[in-house]
Amino acid sequence: MPALYSIAKLTVAPAMLTGWRPRVDGLANVPVVGGAILAGNHLSVADELFVGSVVPRHIAFWAKSEYFTGDGLRGWLSRSVMEGIGAIPVVRGDGRAALAAFDNALPVLRAGGLVVVYPEGTRSPDGRLYRGRTGVARLALRAGVPVIPVGVRGTEKIQPIGARMPRLSGVRPSLSFGRPLGFVGRPDTATERRAITDEIMMEIQRLTGQQYVGRYAPARAA
Repeated sequence: MPALYSIAKLTVAPAMLTGWRPRVDGLANVPVVGGAILAGNHLSVADELFVGSVVPRHIAFWAKSEYFTGDGLRGWLSRSVMEGIGAIPVVRGDGRAALAAFDNALPVLRAGGLVVVYPEGTRSPDGRLYRGRTGVARLALRAGVPVIPVGVRGTEKIQPIGARMPRLSGVRPSLSFGRPLGFVGRPDTATERRAITDEIMMEIQRLTGQQYVGRYAPARAA
């Protein structure tokens, strides 16, 4: 586990668990060893903090590539933090850039690590579950690892879109981890990636009870 991530597990994680007392179900479905993708719904920027707090293993999260390339003291500090928590750089741009970002996660998964993916691609603007993008299926097929569905509820009340600071009381979120989904042996085709992604989204919906929307979430929710 990266050094800075270890420090966060000893400081930030206890504060999150004590302050909000999240309900957690199915944590035993997260493998103790070996690579896996945690695929969840996305309601708030707080989602990553809660998932990282309750899962005992290191999780590789995504971060904008700018955080790895800045100049001067500020750039060095940002880069040190990102490397210290084992983040995966993401180049924002067109679809090709997004695919390159997923390729950056392959070595982590093949080395036995955990990676979080939000198939919706952005935070839900209204609490509903939107159609998943097929990058999660592409990553699972090429890395040959299982997908653990993750359902998060209540985090949008802790830190809604646009809120600078979280609510410190009155909300208790919940996190549910579903049984691992295996896709080894299925063909890596566009049709199959779409089918696999829909299966993953169905499992996430089962965990959250959210209303499903059969279209992609609007980009303005990011």
